This record gives sequence, C-alpha cells and structure tokens, in this order.
Amino acid sequence: MGRRETREKAMKLLYQIQIQKDDIEEQIERFIEEHNITDESDKEYILDVVNGVIREQLSLDQLISRHLRGWTIGRIPKVDLAIIRLSSYEMKFRNDIPNNVSINEAVELAKKYCNDQSKAFINGVLGKIHVELQEKRT
Repeated sequence: MGRRETREKAMKLLYQIQIQKDDIEEQIERFIEEHNITDESDKEYILDVVNGVIREQLSLDQLISRHLRGWTIGRIPKVDLAIIRLSSYEMKFRNDIPNNVSINEAVELAKKYCNDQSKAFINGVLGKIHVELQEKRT
C-alpha cells in the first residue's frame, strides 16, 4: 500500500475514533485487522500518527485554534478536523514528511471526503500552521 492510501486509512481511523466512544486501542486493532494492514511500514506509520494525534491532541488543537478565523475546534466538521489534525501532526512531529507534501495530501483527502469550502479552509489553516512552525524552527 502506498503512503497516500496509508494516510487515508489513518485519517479514517482518526475520524472513527472521534465518533465512536469504544476503547481506542481496541478500535485501532480492529481497524488494522479489518483493513488487512499487514505491511509493517504501513502499520508503523498508522500507529505512529494515530497514537501521536491522540497523545498530542491538546497541543495540536491549540496550534490549529490559533489559525482559525471565526471558527472553533468544536464547529469544524469531524472529517475536516481529522484531516487537519493528521496533517498538523505530520508537520510538527514527522521530520520524514516535508510540510508541503503533508498539506498537499490533506487537500487531496479534502477533495475526496469534504466539500469545496472545506478544501480551501483546510488548505488555508494548514498553510498558516506551516508558517508558524517554520518561524519556530529558525
């Protein structure tokens, strides 16, 4: 499975975890089994980003919130939020993924799962997050 498909599965799992209140570890295990994710690098990526987003959710939501204009985290559609959190996590914590790749992949997910306004919204928020993270690194 390519990274794009793996990222899409990670986003779907993050979305599912937001909706279902079941045990998170159990959901992750069931998701990996049901989607027949057997490749170790795919599994490693999914586990890293999903567990990372869950672990860092407060700091990610604070980062995201700083770049929302007229919105709150609670008002963002859950699919959009899963995409934004995933990309924000990649940009902040995954040095192996260039920020522009993470943003582009998020926009591609938005094209597939969200409406046109969401695509532009996600791109705008992630672009601002990218700038903030770049400023902190220099």
